Amino acid sequence: MNDENRKDSLDEFEEDVTEYIGKEDNNKALALPHQARPQRMYVLPVTNRPFFPAQVQPVMVNEDPWHETLKRVAETDHKMLGICFVEDTESESGVPTSDELEVMGCAVRVHQAQRENGKVQFIAQGLHRFKIVQWLRRRPPYLVEVEYPDEPEEPADELKAYTLAIIGAIKELLRTNPLYGEDVKQYLSRFGPDDSSPLADFGASMTSAPGQELQDVLDTVPLLRRMERVLLLMRKELEVARLQSEINEEVNEKVQKHQREFFLREQLKVIQRELGIAKDDKTADAERFEARMAKLNPPEAVQERFDEEIQKLQILEQGSPEYGVTRNYLDWITQVPWGKYSEDHFDLAAARKILDRDHDGLNDVKDRIVEFLAEGSFKGEMSGSILLLVGPPGVGKTSIGHSVADALGREFYRFSVGGMRDEAEIKGHRRTYIGAMPGKFVQALKDTKVANPVIMLDEIDKIGSSFQGDPASALLETLDPEQNKEFLDHYLDVRMDLSKVLFICTANQLDTIPRPLLDRMDVIRLSGYIGEEKLAIAKHYLIPRLLKRAGLLKKQLNISDAAVRQVIEGYAREAGVRSLEKLLHKIIRKGIVKLLENPDEPVRVGVGDLTTYLGQPAFRKEKSLKGTGVVTGLAWTAMGGATLSIEASRVHTNHRGFKLTGQLGDVMRESAEIAYSYVASNLKRFKGDPTFFEKSFVHLHVPEGATPKDGPSAGITMATALVSIARREAPQQNIAMTGELTLTGQVLPVGGIREKVIAARRQKISNLILPEANRWDYEELPDYLKEGLTVNFAKNYTDVFQVCFGNKPKSGSSVH
Repeated sequence: MNDENRKDSLDEFEEDVTEYIGKEDNNKALALPHQARPQRMYVLPVTNRPFFPAQVQPVMVNEDPWHETLKRVAETDHKMLGICFVEDTESESGVPTSDELEVMGCAVRVHQAQRENGKVQFIAQGLHRFKIVQWLRRRPPYLVEVEYPDEPEEPADELKAYTLAIIGAIKELLRTNPLYGEDVKQYLSRFGPDDSSPLADFGASMTSAPGQELQDVLDTVPLLRRMERVLLLMRKELEVARLQSEINEEVNEKVQKHQREFFLREQLKVIQRELGIAKDDKTADAERFEARMAKLNPPEAVQERFDEEIQKLQILEQGSPEYGVTRNYLDWITQVPWGKYSEDHFDLAAARKILDRDHDGLNDVKDRIVEFLAEGSFKGEMSGSILLLVGPPGVGKTSIGHSVADALGREFYRFSVGGMRDEAEIKGHRRTYIGAMPGKFVQALKDTKVANPVIMLDEIDKIGSSFQGDPASALLETLDPEQNKEFLDHYLDVRMDLSKVLFICTANQLDTIPRPLLDRMDVIRLSGYIGEEKLAIAKHYLIPRLLKRAGLLKKQLNISDAAVRQVIEGYAREAGVRSLEKLLHKIIRKGIVKLLENPDEPVRVGVGDLTTYLGQPAFRKEKSLKGTGVVTGLAWTAMGGATLSIEASRVHTNHRGFKLTGQLGDVMRESAEIAYSYVASNLKRFKGDPTFFEKSFVHLHVPEGATPKDGPSAGITMATALVSIARREAPQQNIAMTGELTLTGQVLPVGGIREKVIAARRQKISNLILPEANRWDYEELPDYLKEGLTVNFAKNYTDVFQVCFGNKPKSGSSVH
């Protein structure tokens, strides 16, 4: 049989069944309508929660596809319909399948069915439980054959006890939610309080339990078990109702308290205003700002601007956005310390004591700062100079700024300009922008509460620029003594005097500082420390500070001087002491571990223990490169001075050529080419074969090719290496040199003499060759740096040649 024939047969069968139901109902004419229990009935699914026999409630369903079901129910004499619970259907049509409907449902009588806006609404009066025995039609309208389960007999005493318990629970629910009262009235109009089965179903219908839990109650036919489940659901409902009631009471109490306080405050304000005791917030703000300004000594222009803004504040409404802007402006302008200055201490002996207390070494820097303070003491004020401390990282530039502030007795404020790209950080934002604020200098005066603090600008060589502005250019007005008397902050928009502020800037190098900005500064160089100075710093400052930070006593952990010296020479050779502090901290951390393992045994760290604490040394004792064509030069880097070995070699004699390696910059490549040309054209004077370079391919190399190298200080070093291979003679050992060379053999001056001398001492090189033009730079060095050194000053390369290849220096050169 094909599908169409089968469908037609099913439809004919369903029509016959429908006709049969009508006949069955007619045959039972002797039964009253309210007593009818039809064996076949139409079924309507509900999705929210199951329907109970004790309920009378309106039910609303979609007209499509359930209108036909209700129409057929209306044609029956008993007007009864089966309602079955179904969870949310998963079918695409939205109509549940017969397998999704629960087997146990509730037979209801349909009253007052109405159609409106695609919906059908009727009043459902619950009558009996039923159980589906057989499906007669599995498509809407659903038709089933049912049976009505009978409740077994239950012990009267237990039944009465459960009945009283449910009645008590219903009374408690009525107290928590009066809306349940209407449901109770409807129930009592149909049943008495002793009807246990309807009472249990009614109690379940009052709860807000999930649909599946209520279906379990509907499925339970034995009355005691059903009442037990209903009591459990009602207890849960009571707990939820009690918790909700407590939350509502707490919220109401808070709201009432806030409302009461608000009304009382408003009444108090009105009473105080009437009596003249207090004023509103606007008046209070204005009086507070006026009181602040009265304690200051502002310029006339500032006072006039303040008076204008106060008048504007009094006119504006408090809810206006302009009111908040004006109030913030007055708050800032009254916190700038107009006319308030701290008294300077010009005690030079005390200043020297403070500098010696905070720093070991750096005697030339200390002398320069004392001279700076002496000048201020002589004229009675510190103004007109901006100090720039230049040196490698970790040499103490920032701490010197603190020491200067302590010596003067001034407030200290520090901020870093490294990476700053917005000029508004310097000169402030205009008030038209949301979230506008003054610049850093106004904030510094506000925080220090004086108009003459010490302001340190850290990392000024790393200041940036972008499309937002150029902060370095904005600093020109700030740091110029002739302009900062009338410094204009965009936010305050009034002139302010910064000439009494002492500015101290720090930088690692001068190359990246704009020239106009650099011209406004007094440069003080910090070249770094030699080994003896680092040892003193470690003993006097670093180790005591690290021990205190770790909570240790000196007797618990001791690091010998020899061990510290080995750390300096083998692990931390940089110009500053930052790496040295990190390594000492690492030793102390590992020492603490040993102390925790053996608390009674002090930790002693010697030279032999360093590999255990720090591993193998990063720097080993360097052997000076010796041999023909090998010369040691002196170089300056941002990390301090360094020695630079330069090697020259004759590769072959097939043809003339010159090759450079070692990642050299343009300046060093030009120096090498100048040296090659000079030596090749003057080789006869240096007793070499004049034809050497004509038939030689020469390779000049600067070791450590991974490190970029550039700078005008290696000309004479490269020339000496080339002369050495041409003469086939090694230069004198234990000698280092620096200086630039011209094509005519003149030795030009170079920079960084102090750093280069320190680098030579670090490598234990005692013979140096420096340009004659740098004699004064060398003479200014402290005696402890010059001690034990033999220095030859060269005007022309012939002086260098005499020192490196002759028995004695050429006459006229100076020896120390």
